[in-house]
Amino acid sequence: MTTDILPAELRGHISQEELREAVKQGYIRTVMTVVPDMLGRLKGKRVGGLALLERLDEGHGIRVGEACSYLLATNAGMEPLDGFDLTSWDDGFHDMGVNAEWSTLRVLRYMPGMALVHCDAVDTDGAPIEVAPRQMLRRQVERLAELGYDVQVGFESEFVLYNGDQPFVDRNIDYELDLPPRMGDFLSHLEDALPDAGVQVEAFKGEGAAGQIEATFPRGGVMEACDNYTVYKHAVKHLAHRHGLTASFMAAPETGLASGLHLNLSLWQDGQPLFVRPSHRALPTEAMTYSIAGLIAALPHLMPLLAGNTNAYKRYATSHSFAPQFMNWGPDNRSCAIRVTGHGPSSRLENRIPGADANPYLAAAATLAAIAHGLDEKLPLPNPCLGDGYTNDTFTPLPRDLAEALADFRHGFTARDLLGLPVVTHYGRAAQAEIDEQHREVTDVERRRLTLA
Repeated sequence: MTTDILPAELRGHISQEELREAVKQGYIRTVMTVVPDMLGRLKGKRVGGLALLERLDEGHGIRVGEACSYLLATNAGMEPLDGFDLTSWDDGFHDMGVNAEWSTLRVLRYMPGMALVHCDAVDTDGAPIEVAPRQMLRRQVERLAELGYDVQVGFESEFVLYNGDQPFVDRNIDYELDLPPRMGDFLSHLEDALPDAGVQVEAFKGEGAAGQIEATFPRGGVMEACDNYTVYKHAVKHLAHRHGLTASFMAAPETGLASGLHLNLSLWQDGQPLFVRPSHRALPTEAMTYSIAGLIAALPHLMPLLAGNTNAYKRYATSHSFAPQFMNWGPDNRSCAIRVTGHGPSSRLENRIPGADANPYLAAAATLAAIAHGLDEKLPLPNPCLGDGYTNDTFTPLPRDLAEALADFRHGFTARDLLGLPVVTHYGRAAQAEIDEQHREVTDVERRRLTLA
């Protein structure tokens, strides 16, 4: 029997036993075994449900297959790049193992007959590949746990909806509720699809640019938050195409337009929040003080993990775009890189540096590494920015471009001390490949400005 009508109870996260029964009944025919790549995209294979069950019956457990290791050594165009220690032409781009984390198994009701499971990349001996995004994040979660802290993360994400090559709506739609019917239909489809895929979104809203939409997510465990976010992006792009539209998660999709991926983060200990303040303007707690200090001290040196392509730095180039330009912090100040916001149990830090294109695992890993640095070293807290963060140039500026960021990342001590030399070498090579590609490319802007010069 095969059917596209799933039982009502078969939604969100499911167990292996539920998967087995759903495959046998014909409700699920295919399982996507996915590994997040360096850009945070879900890459992998569509494995037949019966074939996957056979692997499990043969005692393979978590091993659900293999994939070419170039998935973690490539660029946006999926070109196999040389110069990585992980893999290259010198070793023929060998395979890596793909191990399922079965707690992430979920049904994708917006794709009939489909389930998805997040996987970890492992070497031939089954050891985790340390430069894989999920493994990098796992290491930083473990580091904070060693210091006695749990972390909760909630994302705010922006994207621009296009109809052809033009934003779907040609005006500022910030907080607008009377959206064009086609955009409303798309959002309604998305709002129906996400809970069925195990992804909770607190709210959608129109944002402050043509065709721009923001989604806010509830706080949760950081790995689960990142896994859910990758499914969210997959659903947005898939459903946009089904509506004849295109969703862009570029950091700067248009000149002067900025789309962000903000990380809202809080630390907990023994089930109790450590950032609790009675009001927006109250002084930071001790844990929050050291966390802010670590972020201010370390994040400027980790920028290729937060902004890994040349377009990402154009988001910082426009003043008063709500994207930061300096490494500063302030209470409820959206012009700062680090915003202290919320009150009571919802008190949190908002890292506003990553653009919409950021890999959530890498951005979260860099953020947690910086916080652990502040907590471990008990770093002093710099003065807050209490006014316009774009006009106070007493703070350290963010790098002007990827080349400047890469030089600090590669040659400074901070990234190596906090993340390890293999990570710096790997993501430094990826950033250099991005710079080299942009140096070769002739752009539409150059043709427009210089053809008649």
